[in-house]
Amino acid sequence: MTDAPDVVGFAVMTVSDTRDTKTDKTGPWLREQITAENHAVIDHAIIPDEIAAIQTRLKTWIEDPAIHAVIATGGTGLTGRDVTPEALRPLFDKEMDGFAAVFHQVSFKSVGVSTIQSRAIAGIAGGTYLFAIPGSSGGCRDAWNHVLRDEFDRNHGPCNLVELIPRLMER
Repeated sequence: MTDAPDVVGFAVMTVSDTRDTKTDKTGPWLREQITAENHAVIDHAIIPDEIAAIQTRLKTWIEDPAIHAVIATGGTGLTGRDVTPEALRPLFDKEMDGFAAVFHQVSFKSVGVSTIQSRAIAGIAGGTYLFAIPGSSGGCRDAWNHVLRDEFDRNHGPCNLVELIPRLMER
C-alpha cells in the first residue's frame, strides 16, 4: 500500500452561466483556502450549467493522477438550470451520503431551514473525491470551513479523507 500524499491536489470548478473570471467569487476564494492549507490547486475552470460540459471536465480531472479531489461550486439549487448533482451522480463509484448530512447541519446554523434548498452532494469517482457545494459565498464558506478543511487535514482525527486516498481504488 502506498502512503497518503503529503500535498493533496485539488481542482476547483465554478458552475455558472453568469459568472466569469471577474465576477466569480467562490472559485478564487476556494483556491486561496486550499493553498492556505498547504494543498495544491492543480486546475480550475468556470463551466456553464450543462451536464455534458460539467462531465467532460470532470472526466479529464478524474483521469489526472495529480488531482485527488474536485470541488464544484454552484448549480446545487432548485432552479431548472441547477444541474451539478445530476452531472456528478452518474460518475460516482460511491456516494458519500454523510457529506450532505453534515453540510446541512452546518448550513442550518447559518441559514436555518433554507438549507433545504441546497442539493450539496459528494462521492468518489475513479479514486477522486468529487464535491458539489453551493455557489453562494456563505454556502461555500460553510462547506470548506466546517467540513472539507478538516477532512483534508491529514492530522484530523479520528480519521480523515487524506489517509484514504491510497485505498480508494482497492478491489
